[in-house]
Amino acid sequence: MAPSHVRDKFGYAWASTRPLHILVFLLPLIVVYEIGSVLFMTNARTGAMESIRAERLLRELFESAGVASLHLPALVIVAVLLIWQVISRDRWRVRLSTLVLMGFESLAWTLPILVLNNVIGGSLFGGGAGAAAALAGGVDFSGMSWPQKVTVAIGAGLYEELLFRMVLIAMTHLIAHDVLRIRDYPARIIAVIISAAAFALYHKQAVSDPTLFAFYFIAGVLFGSVYLWRGFGIVVGAHAVYDLVVAFLLS
Repeated sequence: MAPSHVRDKFGYAWASTRPLHILVFLLPLIVVYEIGSVLFMTNARTGAMESIRAERLLRELFESAGVASLHLPALVIVAVLLIWQVISRDRWRVRLSTLVLMGFESLAWTLPILVLNNVIGGSLFGGGAGAAAALAGGVDFSGMSWPQKVTVAIGAGLYEELLFRMVLIAMTHLIAHDVLRIRDYPARIIAVIISAAAFALYHKQAVSDPTLFAFYFIAGVLFGSVYLWRGFGIVVGAHAVYDLVVAFLLS
């Protein structure tokens, strides 16, 4: 489902939501995660590769459909964006200025989540619920090497947003709008709320902790809103940056 705004086809606001710029913006993150998973997330004793829970859920979904591949979720992101680019008939031209501004905008959208962390979890750098409120599947970053932290933070941004925003919001909106005949705008609100609730329940420690559940749910609403308004690239960037802040400063 495309972002909800329109807009100037020659300006940053429009270009940053288009598939080619999203793909080029996310491609370094995809490469870093895939390489990091192989080099730093593989158990030397068993040979098993640890991965983001959202990525495992996506792989299991594909496997249930008879398609199995270790790197399939990453290939799906690339394929979807390439197909979208072809169908949209946009120009195959990448603006470096757009990519740079997407990076800064991702940083800017991280700030509300840090404020939310501070409000709900107490002191921003004071530990407690604030430090525990990582979005990376509730991962405990303590004890990880810095390459592992980078890998997990980027993977969470990519695959949690793919699962809960791109896939779940689209499916929920389809059911609400096309099947139940709910008007488009209310259907979008319903989709964001349902995806936010699923996002909160996905973090196991939040199920028994109302404070963490509130954090994840509100964060899910914010990410869902950013996704609909500013697109997949920006919301992945904001999520990954937040997890990096948690990994290196709050954990």
